[in-house]
Amino acid sequence: MGEIQPLISMSAAFIACVAVEAVLVYTAPKHGWLALPNRRSSHLRPIPTLGGLGFALPIAAGLGYAALGGAALGGLALCAAGVGLMGLVDDVRELGRTPRLLGQFIFGGAALWLLPPDWPPWLLGAALVLLVWHVNLYNFMDGIDGLAGCACLFFCLAVQLLAGGAPGWLGDLLWTMVGAILGFMAFNWPPAKIIMGDVGSTFLGFLLAVCVIQLVAQEILPLASCLILLTGFWFDASYTLCVRMMTGQAFWEAHRTHLYQKVAQRKGHLWTTSAFLAFCLLWLLPLAHFAQARPAFGALCQLAAVLPLAMAAFLLRAGLPEEGAAFDR
Repeated sequence: MGEIQPLISMSAAFIACVAVEAVLVYTAPKHGWLALPNRRSSHLRPIPTLGGLGFALPIAAGLGYAALGGAALGGLALCAAGVGLMGLVDDVRELGRTPRLLGQFIFGGAALWLLPPDWPPWLLGAALVLLVWHVNLYNFMDGIDGLAGCACLFFCLAVQLLAGGAPGWLGDLLWTMVGAILGFMAFNWPPAKIIMGDVGSTFLGFLLAVCVIQLVAQEILPLASCLILLTGFWFDASYTLCVRMMTGQAFWEAHRTHLYQKVAQRKGHLWTTSAFLAFCLLWLLPLAHFAQARPAFGALCQLAAVLPLAMAAFLLRAGLPEEGAAFDR
C-alpha cells in the first residue's frame, strides 16, 4: 500500500482539481469572477480567475486526511486555508495590505507553533518573516500563464528526487501538490483558460515556505538546496523590489517590471514559462544536488544559481518602467 500511496494521492488530487477547474472556467464569466487588465496584469483581456480553488481544496483536504495521524496537520490545513481565504476575499473585493499582512503573520506564527522546529526564538522569528515574504513574493510572481504552477511542480518533484522521497506527511503533501498542480496546469498552460488568483498564489507560497522550514528542520535537505530550487522566484521578486525602492518609485503599487514580465513583453508567455522551466531543470536542479552533496559549497552554488538571473535583470532593467509594456501572447 505504501508504494502506491503517492499515485493514489496524485490521482485523487488531479481528478478533483480538474473537476473544480472545469466548473470555474464555465461559471466564472457568468459571476464576474474575472481578472481585468490593470497596471500589474500581463493580459490584455479579461480572464477567469479563482483557479487556485481547484488545487487549494484537494491539497487542504489531503492535509486534513493526514491529520487523522496527528492533530497538528489539521491545524496546518486550517492555517493554509486561512491564508487562501484571505486571498479569495482579495480577489473578489479589495482586502487591504494591513489586514492581509496581519493575517499572514498570524497564520504563519500558528503554523510554526503547531510544527515547531527545534530552533532558538530569534531564528523562529526570522523564519516567520521569511515565510510571510514568500507568501507575498509568490503572489508577485504569478503574472503570466503557467509560471507559478511550473515553479511549484519543479520544487515538489525536485525535493522528492533529491531526498529520495520525503518521509511521512511531508512526502504525502508534496505528492498531493504535484497531482493538484498538474490538474491546474491543464487549464493554465499558455494560453491560459484560467489563472490562480491570490487565493492560489498565497496558498502555494504559504505551503512551500512551510515545506522548506520542515525540510531544513528535519535535516532532509540543506537550506542552500531549498533556496536554490526556489531561486527563480525569490531573486526576481527581491531584486525588483530593491530597485523600485532605491529609485524612489511607489514600490507598494502594482507594476509590470519584474524580470519575468520584461522577458514576456519580448517573447510572450509560452516562451518565458518554457525558458523558466528549462532553467530550473538544467541549471538549478544540478546546483541544488551539488549543494546537497557538498554542503561546504552551498553558498557558492547559491551564487551560481543567482548569477544568470542577476545579469538578465540588469540587462533588461528589471524594476524600471518601460514604455509600451502592454502584452498578452
